Amino acid sequence: ECVELLKQADIIVTNPPFSLFRDYVAQLVEHEKKFLIIGNFNAVTYKEIFPHIMANKIWLGETIHSGDREFRVPDSYPFEAAGFRTDDEGNRYIRVKGVRWYTNLDHGRRHEPLSLMTMADNVRFNPEFKGESAYPKYDNYEAIEIGSYKTIPIDYDGIMGAPITFLDKYNPDQFEIVGTTESNNRDNPYRTRWYSSSECRAAYQARFGKPGVYDLNASGVVGGIKKFKRVLIRRRSDKCDVEVKNEN
Repeated sequence: ECVELLKQADIIVTNPPFSLFRDYVAQLVEHEKKFLIIGNFNAVTYKEIFPHIMANKIWLGETIHSGDREFRVPDSYPFEAAGFRTDDEGNRYIRVKGVRWYTNLDHGRRHEPLSLMTMADNVRFNPEFKGESAYPKYDNYEAIEIGSYKTIPIDYDGIMGAPITFLDKYNPDQFEIVGTTESNNRDNPYRTRWYSSSECRAAYQARFGKPGVYDLNASGVVGGIKKFKRVLIRRRSDKCDVEVKNEN
């Protein structure tokens, strides 16, 4: 019955169960539907979702860029979320952290250029680097580490690992997404090193002072330390770039 309704719709706007997000997106793609749906932000890294984002077939929506959002729920819904409330009329609400709109409907913000800075400006803006590069290279990728989308350099043409929050600002005219560090995919052309089991155990011992396994192959590594999820990107050209000067 739901599929028959889906076939009749021009645009799908809904809040699907997050546990079924992968399957639901696959269904929308299969039926070639335009859509605007709510999902957990971490879904951008799912192996079933990220290829669509990388191919510019799915992107993030215009609003909801940070924080959590409130949803009204039935009276029978259990209050098990991190945040919840009941209003003066007895309506029940829960707060869900880290949500975004996912869509294949184009919008103007998606084509606004992201302001960039020079590599030298970032070093001056971050005195803790003491003259060293503010963009360290990964131990296991041919790419530099970008700590924030706000510090993406305008004068670097190679591969960069940016936090997934970059996707809130992603402009496909300005950048190309070429992969992710959160993958054990051996076909990734930018990976330069694979760690043995003994190296992963030694890294855990060095990091936490006890036996264990530090899965260095499932992440970008800088100075022996794993970095959180990163999107591998590259600037397309200088046509869209806007430079921001930092004063310190």
